Amino acid sequence: MPWTPNLSVGVDIIDKQHKMWFEKAEKLFEAGKNKNSKEYISELLDFLDDYTKQHFADEEKYMLSIKYPGYAEQKNAHTYFINELAKLRADYNASGGSLLVIINANKMVLDWLTQHISNMDKKIGAYAKTLK
Repeated sequence: MPWTPNLSVGVDIIDKQHKMWFEKAEKLFEAGKNKNSKEYISELLDFLDDYTKQHFADEEKYMLSIKYPGYAEQKNAHTYFINELAKLRADYNASGGSLLVIINANKMVLDWLTQHISNMDKKIGAYAKTLK
């Protein structure tokens, strides 16, 4: 499931980071589907973990800079998602690197991210527009 324009938040830095996130998550899904090496999948998981934490930090900094009223709710959702990524990694490792685990988990992650952008992140862009 690739990033599509209807997922645009309307804030350039957030949209660019979302696009990159989807790109890498899609590569992870494809790597699992194509039975690529466990090392490659592990590398992608590391990237997604690091990138997600950086993206959330940037998004939270932006929300604070505009005094976004939904900051606490967003922060809680971000914490939840980081924990889900940690579970994904643990499940993958516990399964001995099962590709099926990574395919199923990746679909769950992409679905969650799509819902998060559509239901929460778009509100940041809408709020930012009211400040102009």
